[in-house]
Amino acid sequence: MNAYDNTIVYTDAVLDELIALLARDAKRKGDATALFYLSDHGESLGEDGLYLHGFPYALAPSYQTHVPALAWLSPTFGLDRDCLAGLQHNDYSQDNLFDTVLGLFAVQTQVYRPGSDIFRGCRAAS
Repeated sequence: MNAYDNTIVYTDAVLDELIALLARDAKRKGDATALFYLSDHGESLGEDGLYLHGFPYALAPSYQTHVPALAWLSPTFGLDRDCLAGLQHNDYSQDNLFDTVLGLFAVQTQVYRPGSDIFRGCRAAS
C-alpha cells in the first residue's frame, strides 16, 4: 500500500510541475495551453481479494472502475469557465478521451464524435 500511495504523491508532484510550467509559458507568451490527465485505471489494492484484471467488470467494485481525470486550461484557451465548473461532477469514461482531445485542438476529421467530447458545450461556437 505504501508503494501505491507513493506513486500517487509522485504523480501529484509531476502534474503540479507541469501545470506550473504551462501556466508560466501561457503567461509569458500568451499561448493557449492545456493539460488533460486521465489515469489508465482506478484504485485497486486487492481489497477483499478482488482484482479487476481477473474479475468481471460488471461485478468489480466502483473503486476499481472509477478513473481519475484532471484538466487544466490556460485562461486564453477559449472555454467558458462557468461551463467547465459545471462539468466536474459528471460521469465520463476513457471512451471520451479521443473525442475530447480532438475537440480541444480543433482537429477536423470524420471520426470525431461531438457527443463524446467532454468540453464541446463549453466552447463559444459549439
